[in-house]
Amino acid sequence: MTRRVVLLLLAAFALIGTAGQAQAAGYRYWSFWDRDGGTWVYATQGPSLARPSDGDVQGFRFAVSADSQDAARPRGTADFASICAKTPAKEGTKRVALVLDFGTASDAPSGETPPAARTACAQVSPDATTADALAAVADPLRYDNSALLCAIAGYPKSGCGEQVAEQDPTATTTQRPAAGDANDDDGPSVGLYAGIAVVAALAGAATWQARRRRNATD
Repeated sequence: MTRRVVLLLLAAFALIGTAGQAQAAGYRYWSFWDRDGGTWVYATQGPSLARPSDGDVQGFRFAVSADSQDAARPRGTADFASICAKTPAKEGTKRVALVLDFGTASDAPSGETPPAARTACAQVSPDATTADALAAVADPLRYDNSALLCAIAGYPKSGCGEQVAEQDPTATTTQRPAAGDANDDDGPSVGLYAGIAVVAALAGAATWQARRRRNATD
């Protein structure tokens, strides 16, 4: 077996070892969303900087996510007219509809149970931030030293954006891919299958080369 083939085999085995690790870790945190028509869009500003307009709908979802592309969206009603139906307009204020999704039991920190999802209509001053609107209807809030939102309505009691390893049973993906999806959590990843295929191919090539050399020396 040539040195090159050995190195390729080692690289392929390394691929198998790391294929499942690329998505092994996520972060447990509150994600922040803007409602754009009938779609949730990941917010580009934090709640302490965003200044919603009267009639806006914003949402928060607690979940374990790897990044903004993987983040779980808020569930439930997300219509301003429905959420703020019982809060009449008032001069000198604005109304902001909020959707608060506390997530699932699989995303909850150990020993905690997520409250039921709910909506709220915050009536605040025209210059209020989303954080102000949130504080008006979902106190107590908790932030870390970097102004990262850690808890809404006291949930969760501790922790803030901590990394969660795959071995942690609370790290289950909240939005499971559809059956047959290449990234379905119920089976090995595509990277793993690809690594196995590479190893098999290289092993076959190595065996063929060894036989060819033996036949040439006979």
